Amino acid sequence: MKQELTRTLPTTASLPGALTIPRYLEDTYWWAYVHPNAVRLFERQWLVNAILWGNFSRLRDSALDAMGSPVTGASLQVACVYGDLTGRLAGRLGGAGVLDVVDILPVQLQNLRRKLGDRRQVMLLRRDSAALGFADESYDQVLLFFLLHEQPEAVRRQTLAEALRVTRRGGRIVIVDYHRPHPLHPLRWLFPPVLALLEPYALDLWREEIETWLPADMSWKIESRKSFFGSLYQQLVLVRK
Repeated sequence: MKQELTRTLPTTASLPGALTIPRYLEDTYWWAYVHPNAVRLFERQWLVNAILWGNFSRLRDSALDAMGSPVTGASLQVACVYGDLTGRLAGRLGGAGVLDVVDILPVQLQNLRRKLGDRRQVMLLRRDSAALGFADESYDQVLLFFLLHEQPEAVRRQTLAEALRVTRRGGRIVIVDYHRPHPLHPLRWLFPPVLALLEPYALDLWREEIETWLPADMSWKIESRKSFFGSLYQQLVLVRK
């Protein structure tokens, strides 16, 4: 990690105070992300793919393509992801490209470090997605991959506001998450009880479009919008104006 320590972080003058794990994570997602046994269980590529009904690779590759090839400049991934998304993203970094990955959970950062090994261009940081502590316009692109559905509305709004704030003007925010499926989709009626039990905030993305939670005091435009697997999943690419 010595090479990483020479990098200058784009922090604000005032960093966030002592970080604590949000209550909603402890209460709702202890089984998926917080407990060490959860990491040992879910850190399996085949299982991640099965949870997404065989669509992980397709969604991952689409997100990476939206980031660029090679991925240049400074990129930020908000929250760790099970599977090989981050490793693939790191592999696409151009010679001067750098990637910062933030997460509020130490166990998730430790797991990602084991997966990535020592990569000069990647830095892992413990930060809260709703209060990143980075300077305005620090990054050329920001990635949120299946994060928003895990957050209560108030946190989701703050996360999106922070993602926009730290993105430079003209830079991209790439979002991949759930979406309301087509009326005839076989999971449209089977999936809601499962989500209500295990991921109760996810149904918000069935009811509203992501731009519903974007801040009104920042300018942005939609560069592209895609749907996958009968619209059960979506990719939204925003450009900060």
